[in-house]
Amino acid sequence: MRWPETSLPASVSPRGSILSRRPSARRAKGQREGVEISHDATIRTAARVKTAAFTALALVAFAANSVLCRLALGAATIDAASFSTLRLASGAVVLWLTAAVLKYKISWMPRSRGISPILLFGYAVPFSFAYIALGAGTGALILFGAVQITMILSALRSGEKPHPLEWTGLMLALAGLVYLLSPGLTAPSPTSSALMVIAGVSWGIYSIRGCGTASPLADTAHNFVHALPLAVGVNVVLFRDLEVSAEGVLLAVLSGALASGLGYVVWYSALRGLTAMRAATVQLAVPVLAAAGGVIFLSELVSTRLFVSAVVILGGVGLALMGRQRSARPKMES
Repeated sequence: MRWPETSLPASVSPRGSILSRRPSARRAKGQREGVEISHDATIRTAARVKTAAFTALALVAFAANSVLCRLALGAATIDAASFSTLRLASGAVVLWLTAAVLKYKISWMPRSRGISPILLFGYAVPFSFAYIALGAGTGALILFGAVQITMILSALRSGEKPHPLEWTGLMLALAGLVYLLSPGLTAPSPTSSALMVIAGVSWGIYSIRGCGTASPLADTAHNFVHALPLAVGVNVVLFRDLEVSAEGVLLAVLSGALASGLGYVVWYSALRGLTAMRAATVQLAVPVLAAAGGVIFLSELVSTRLFVSAVVILGGVGLALMGRQRSARPKMES
């Protein structure tokens, strides 16, 4: 028997049934989920692009320190002590202003047993004096090699069990550094090289002490402020060598405010999206960028010695980082 269309119950009505409404509800739910997934993907992509941009800017800033320092001191537009003082002073101002805007609390009183400002001084001042005679690329490579070797040796000293790749990488990096500094016609100045090694060791220990700090920006601002009197002391001792020009002052301020101050701010922002392994790996680009800057802005030549030692040192550090990552996997899995 055929039911009249008007007497059909709502539950089985062709147009008004629950069954007829389910497909459209499913479609609406699927569309909402698709929009949410698309939105999340957009956010993740934007975060990756932001991290990549901040990382690139920070690496260029770090490499620019070498180029700016060499530009100033190679042409004798300013003495090394004054360059160090102005660099620390301008960096301290930028870091302090940034911390104030972001409402970080900075301690102005010296901290008990706080040697970080001394280590920062031990990096900044030898760094400047070393660049009186070193090329931008050579100086950056010596600095980077000393920093990374110091950090690797510190990890071994703390009881870490190294992967065989770490030992191989460490030996390669040391061999490359020895080859770069060995006597010869194209060898860099022994005194300047020793000063840059001191700068690298100081920066390596400074970086180790800064690992895990709750507020890296505020701590860095504090260290810049308290390293400044030490640099001024060097200026006082070497007052007779004072030599300052407008160009030299500008280069020192650019190195401190932009390459150091803003460079560290951007680097701390990039670190939020980088693993420790990636952060260490991307820094392999700094000596290469510094050497490129030396060629472009200083007309420096890349010698065979510099090229070979760069490949050996950077390759060794890269192997050591790979080994550290592999030795860390079993700990994470367990």
